[in-house]
Amino acid sequence: MQERQQSHIISSYFAPRGHNRMYALGMQLAQLYLSPFDKLIGIIGEAGSGKSALIRGMFPGLELTNDDDGVYVRPLPLLDQEGGGFKFFSPHTYHVDIRFENGFTQMSVLADAIREALSNGKRVIVEHFDLVYPLLGFNANLLIGAGEQILISRPTIFGPEPEEIRQSVYTSLPYRLMAHTAEDLCEHFIPSEDLAKCQHDDVRHGFVIAFPDKPNFDIAELEKNVQSLIAQNLPITYLDNNHILIGDNVHPCTGPRIHVSSTGMIENFHLLNHFIYERFTRRYLLVGCVGEAAEKNLQKLDEQQAKQSDLTI
Repeated sequence: MQERQQSHIISSYFAPRGHNRMYALGMQLAQLYLSPFDKLIGIIGEAGSGKSALIRGMFPGLELTNDDDGVYVRPLPLLDQEGGGFKFFSPHTYHVDIRFENGFTQMSVLADAIREALSNGKRVIVEHFDLVYPLLGFNANLLIGAGEQILISRPTIFGPEPEEIRQSVYTSLPYRLMAHTAEDLCEHFIPSEDLAKCQHDDVRHGFVIAFPDKPNFDIAELEKNVQSLIAQNLPITYLDNNHILIGDNVHPCTGPRIHVSSTGMIENFHLLNHFIYERFTRRYLLVGCVGEAAEKNLQKLDEQQAKQSDLTI
């Protein structure tokens, strides 16, 4: 286990869009990569990338100081380490959102508090680690970025640097937000009997909706309806932990914060014009892509699937 961790440089996973899938990925990453000796965990990603859900999956029971519902822990436990951090009830693991806390506390003070906690044998989970890294002067034991993909790295003196992870996840996040919004717009028009049986998977710059039986709805008509909503530039707003508003319409969603702010921000949305049959899972896949290379990506996926036509069930 230790040798595998020492040899590890960077791994990537599709970033799921629903809370449950993100929690599950967090648990998986903790089992695969987290060591009891990791004291500084750096998290990098823009708001709405699912960092909080990932942290909750990796560290069940950890009290986040920047709750999604707007509840903030005060005083910040990391800044309340009286007695050298050895108080009887002091936590073993601290959490801090650097971007938020920097609005109230100087960055140098936050960096000093992180150093103090580490020197006292505590673990510190730092969101927006890239902001405080220049003042710390040392990298995290485990560095995690959340964008279209989840990147997880064990940095060495040769990197990767937090800025490298930041550039990657910040650049890719818009594709994830567009794809998730387009996915919800498709759900809006999929017949309820099919929607009740579907599952959700991921593909680069897009999404997959999987069905146990081949649906009867027309894919071209579905794409036309979604394109109509995109053209209307309707606002997409958070309603609660399980719903969003598409214009004035309530829509169920397990990742309500992971969207663009309006349908018009979805660029170059397209659906593959037929269902793909996945032989190993015996499912029928509806595939959609967004972004400048959407049609090219769909064509490539179709060609790859066609090459596997000789596979047996």
